[in-house]
Amino acid sequence: MAESVVTFLVFKLKTLLEEEVKLLSGIQVQVQEVVDELERIQAFLRVADAKEDSDPQLKVWVDQVRDVAHEMEDALDKFRHSYSHDHGHGFRASLHKLSCIIKKWKARRQIAADIEGLKYRVTSLSKGQERYKFVDQAGSTSSRQVQHQFYRGDAILLEEAELVAIGDRKRKLFELLMKEESTRQVVPIVGMGGLGKTTLVKQLYEDAKVKKHFKVHAWITVSRSFQMNKLLRHMIHQIFDVIRKPVPQDEEIESMDDNQLRERIKKLLQHSRYLIVLDDLWNRADWDAINHAMPNNNRGSRVMLTTRNVNVASASCLGNLEMIYRLEPLSPEDSWTLFCKKTFHGESCLPNLEKYCRSILSKCGGLPLAIVAISAVLATKDKTNVDEWTAVYGSIGAEIQENDQLDNMKKVLYLSFSDLPYHLKSCFLYLSIFPDIYKIDHMRLIRLWLAEGFIMETEGKTPEEVAQSYLKELWDRSLIQATETATDGRVKSYRIHDLLREIIILKSREQNFAAIVKEQGTMWSDKVRRLSIVNTLQNVQKKRTPSKLRSLLIFGVEDSLNEFSIPKLFPTGLQLLTVLDLQGAHLQVFPKEVVKLVFLKYLSLRNSKVKQIPSSIKKLRNLETLDLKHSHVVELPAEILNLKQLRHLLVYRYEVESYARFNAKYGVKLPAGICSLQYLQKLCFIEANQYSGALMSEIGRMNQLRRLGILKLRKEDGVTLCSSIQKMTNLRSLSVSSAEMDELIDLSYMSCAPEFLRRLYLTGRLANLPHWISSLQNLVRLFLKWSRLKEDPLVHLQGLPNLVHLELLQVFDGESLHFEAGGFPRLKLLGIDKLDELQSVSIDKGAMPCLEKLIIQRCESLKKVPYGIEHLNRLKLLEFFDMPNELIMLLHPDGGGDHWKVAHVPAVYYSYWRNDGWDVYSLVNEGESFNTGTSAVRKLFRNILWKA
Repeated sequence: MAESVVTFLVFKLKTLLEEEVKLLSGIQVQVQEVVDELERIQAFLRVADAKEDSDPQLKVWVDQVRDVAHEMEDALDKFRHSYSHDHGHGFRASLHKLSCIIKKWKARRQIAADIEGLKYRVTSLSKGQERYKFVDQAGSTSSRQVQHQFYRGDAILLEEAELVAIGDRKRKLFELLMKEESTRQVVPIVGMGGLGKTTLVKQLYEDAKVKKHFKVHAWITVSRSFQMNKLLRHMIHQIFDVIRKPVPQDEEIESMDDNQLRERIKKLLQHSRYLIVLDDLWNRADWDAINHAMPNNNRGSRVMLTTRNVNVASASCLGNLEMIYRLEPLSPEDSWTLFCKKTFHGESCLPNLEKYCRSILSKCGGLPLAIVAISAVLATKDKTNVDEWTAVYGSIGAEIQENDQLDNMKKVLYLSFSDLPYHLKSCFLYLSIFPDIYKIDHMRLIRLWLAEGFIMETEGKTPEEVAQSYLKELWDRSLIQATETATDGRVKSYRIHDLLREIIILKSREQNFAAIVKEQGTMWSDKVRRLSIVNTLQNVQKKRTPSKLRSLLIFGVEDSLNEFSIPKLFPTGLQLLTVLDLQGAHLQVFPKEVVKLVFLKYLSLRNSKVKQIPSSIKKLRNLETLDLKHSHVVELPAEILNLKQLRHLLVYRYEVESYARFNAKYGVKLPAGICSLQYLQKLCFIEANQYSGALMSEIGRMNQLRRLGILKLRKEDGVTLCSSIQKMTNLRSLSVSSAEMDELIDLSYMSCAPEFLRRLYLTGRLANLPHWISSLQNLVRLFLKWSRLKEDPLVHLQGLPNLVHLELLQVFDGESLHFEAGGFPRLKLLGIDKLDELQSVSIDKGAMPCLEKLIIQRCESLKKVPYGIEHLNRLKLLEFFDMPNELIMLLHPDGGGDHWKVAHVPAVYYSYWRNDGWDVYSLVNEGESFNTGTSAVRKLFRNILWKA
C-alpha cells in the first residue's frame, strides 16, 4: 500500500522535473535528491507492506513513509495550483498580475522550505530502512511464519462444525473423481476463503470407496508460503507410508535437490492408480513446480486441489472447465440450519431473537466459516437481553477487530488481501467506500480507479484495458462477486462479501485510505484521503482544519441538494479534490464551487436534475470523466473543448417505461470541434440532426473511441458517418438511431467495419442489411429495431461465429424465419418481437446449439409453435408474450397439442390478452399455473428482453 503511494509520487516528481523545469527553478537539485531517496525505499516497501501486520515497529515505519509521501504530494499540488491563475488583460489585470507574481514568489519559497523539510524526513526514513533490512536478515518474525500458524484455521474450525448440505456437494465431486477416464485428470475446487473447500475435500478423501479405488493417496497442504524441497520430501514420506514400505534413510532424502525428489516421486507413482490432494494452492508457478512430479500413467489417476484463484484452477486442468468445481456459499435455508445448530446447540431460535439473528446471518453471506465464528460469539450472549444481540449486528466491524473468537476468521479472510500484488491492494481497498449491499458498476469503478491514479501504465494497452485486467484478477482470486452479468459474458456490476468488506474497512481506516460517514457524529482522521457519505449530509462532521481529502463520494443522499455547498460542508475547502461523485443527488443546478477544484479528474452528476453546464467548466483542465447520464443536460458549452484530458463523456437519458418506444433516448448537442478531444474513449449520445454533416466527418478523427452513440441520424449523413466509422479502428461498441421510425439509416457505404466491434445497435429503417455485418467476427451482441427488411436477415447473420445475443424488433416483413443447421453456433439469447407478418419459424437440428433463452412476442400471425423447437436441448427459458390464442392452446398442458415439444424446458411462460387483462401462465412445477397483472408482465418483458 505505501509502496503504491510512493511509486505514484516518484512518477509525479519525475514528470515535474522533465516538463516544468522553469517552475521548479532553484529547487531541482533538492527534488532530485528526494526522488533518489524514495527510489531506494521503493523496493524495500514491497516486502515491508506484506510484513507490517506481523511487526509493530515495521508498521510504524511504513505509516511514516506513507504520511511523508502524502504530504509531499499535497505540497507539490498546492505549489502547482499557485501557478495556474489566469492574469487577464488591461490595467486591473496588470495589478492582478503583480499580485500573482508576489504570490508565486512566496509559493516558491514555501515549496523550497517544504521540500527541504521533507527531504530530511525521507533521508531519516531511508536510514530506518537499512535497520529493518538487518533485522529481517537476522530472522525476526515474518509474515511467512505467522501465516504458517493459521493458514489451516478455516479447515479446523469447519471440521468441528459438522457442515450441513455437504452430501450433495460430495456426490458431485465423487462423480468427477470416479469419472471413467484413463488419463490423469485434475479436479480443482475453487472458491473464496472460508467456504469449506478443505472440509469438503477431506470428507471425500477419507471416503472408504475412494481409498479402495486409489491404491496410492497423499494429502499435501501447500499454503501460501511453503518450501518446495520440504513439500516434496513430505510427499515421499506419505507415499511410502501408504504403500507400507520402509522410507529410505533420511540422509538420502535430505541430500536430494528438487529435481531428484520429483523423479523419485514419479517412480513411486508410475505403476499405480493414485490420488494426490494439494490443499490451499495459491499460484500457477507453484502448481507447475508440483505438477511435474505426478506422472500421467494412464491408470485413471486423479489430482484434487483447493484454491481461491480461478486462474490456478483453469491452468491445472488445462482449461477443461467441466472438471472445475466452483464451491458456492450455503443457501439461506442451509445457512439458517447451521446458524441455529451452532448458536442454540441444535435448538430452535427464540422468537424474540429471530429478527436480529437473521440480520446478523445476512452479513455472513452463506460463508460457513463466518457463520460458525459468529455463532460462537452469539452462543455466549444472554438470550433474554435483546440489546446484546442488536449490538453485535450494529458493530460487526468492531466485533471482528476486538473479539478473539472471530480472530481466526479474520485471519483466513485477510490472507486473500495480503496475498495481492501491491498494485491491486489500493484497487481492492477502494471497494470499502461503497455502502454495504451495493452493486458496484463495472465501468464506474474503472473510471474512479483511473482518476485515483491506481492504474499502472502498460505498453500497448489503454488504462481502461489495464483496469479491466485488474478487475478480472480480483474476480479470479474470489475477492469480488458478480451481481449482474450480460449475455455476452461481460460483468456489469460487482459486490464484495460483507465480512470481507468489514475487514478492508478496518484496513482503510487504519491507513487513512478512506472513511465512511453513515451515522451522526462519525469522526474521521484529518489525514484521511477519501470520504464516502451515505444517506444524509446532516451527519457530516464540520472540519475546521485544512482538508487533505482527494475524493468525495455521496450515496443515497435524500436531503435536497439544491444549495449543495462545499464551503458549508468543508469550511476550509477541498482545494486538492480529484474525485467528486454526486451520483443520485437531488441537484437542480450545477454547483458553482466545483469549477474551483482545478485538480478534479472525475465529476459525476448522474441521475441529477441539472440542466445546464456553465462555461466556467473550462477551468477543470484535468477532468477525465464527465458523467451526466440521466441528467437533464441537452447541450454542452463550447468551453468543454478546453478539457483536453477528457476520456469519458456520458450525456444522455432514456425513459425506462417507454424503452420499447422508438424515441426513448435523449442525447446532447455538442460544440463544433469535438474532435480536438483526442483522448475520448466513450462518447454517448450525439443528436446528429442538430448539426450539419460536418460533425459526422469530424468524429472520424477521434480514433481512440471505444464506444460511440449517434441519435437522430439523417439519411444524407450516412455516407459521411460510414467514412468516419471505418477510421475508428479501436471501436468496440456502436449505436446508431434514425431521426424518425420511417427514416432510412444508410450504412451501406462501408467496405469493412472496425475489426474489434463487439456490440452493434441499429434502430431505424434499413433498405438492406448492411453487407459488412456478416463479416464481424468479434460481434457478440446485435440489436436490430424497426428495420422493416424485405429479405430474411438470418441468411446474413447465422454465420457470425461469436454472436451470443440477438434481438429483432419489427425487423422483417416476411412470413417465415428459418434457422439452419450449424447457424448461430454460440447464440444464448434470441428475442423476436412484433414481426407482424411472421407465420412460421423453423429450427433445424443443430441450429443454435447453445441457446438458453428464447422470447417471442407480439407476433400476431404466428399461430404455431416453432417447428423443431424440441432440438434446442440447452433451452432454459421460453416466453411467448402477447401471442395468438391458437398458439397458446397448443402449449397449454391440458391442450394435448405441442406441449411435449417444450416439456424439457425448465421455465416456459406464455400470455395472451383477455377482456379483463393479461393472463400469464407458467409450465414450471409440472404445469402449475399462476395469474399476474399487466405491470408484472411488462416488468418481466423489460428485464428479460429489453435490458440492454
